[in-house]
Amino acid sequence: MLFALSDPVRLEIVRGLAARGPLTVSQCQAADPSLPKSTLSHHLKTLREAGLVQNDPAGRRRTITLRKHELDRRFPGLLAAVLR
Repeated sequence: MLFALSDPVRLEIVRGLAARGPLTVSQCQAADPSLPKSTLSHHLKTLREAGLVQNDPAGRRRTITLRKHELDRRFPGLLAAVLR
């Protein structure tokens, strides 16, 4: 989990999810339009495999949700400390 958050782009994605709630993949990409789609996909995959986010299909879109409650239950206070 800490490895996934060590990258500045992934940390910024998690901060955006924490501040604004669930986002679509296109909204994540709008945060940094210079980021290639393949790189964004890699970052989202890394966050998903680390258990930080959940990827939910919604028609042709994908909604990315921060798994805040599960993380707070398993690692109390860790997410809040990292996001400061």
